[in-house]
Amino acid sequence: MEVGTSKSPGYREGTDSPVGPPVGPPDDGEDLDPFQWDTREDCEVRQILDRVADKWSLLVIALLDRRTLRFTELRREIDGISQRMLTVTLRQLERDGLVKRTVYPVVPPRVDYELTPLGCTLHTTIRALVAWTEEHRSEVAAARAAYDTRIA
Repeated sequence: MEVGTSKSPGYREGTDSPVGPPVGPPDDGEDLDPFQWDTREDCEVRQILDRVADKWSLLVIALLDRRTLRFTELRREIDGISQRMLTVTLRQLERDGLVKRTVYPVVPPRVDYELTPLGCTLHTTIRALVAWTEEHRSEVAAARAAYDTRIA
């Protein structure tokens, strides 16, 4: 490989085959390599990661950790989200079992959203990601500034 070229995510040192799904469970003590996961678009792991790592999903999950909210409350709290995008996000999170939607038979209609127990477990992971971001934001800002200076 030439100096200065990058390896694609599917490249494995010492092999001629691209990355595919893991052949079997990892040996005890062996760390999981994220590039062992199937990178095809129809891979379930990739689909779930795409859903939970989406910026709107992260914000909805973070807000619902505090309490049950109505659609209008969520929309008011999430700056920049359209009504359609919030609807799509909530439906997808409900489909994935992360959010529970409760419709009350009243006029005007009332719909509440809350995290399911599964969604609450995901929120724990999100908190860790936010903590990492807060801890390293100055390093990221410095790296961005250095990059922008080099490119300019």
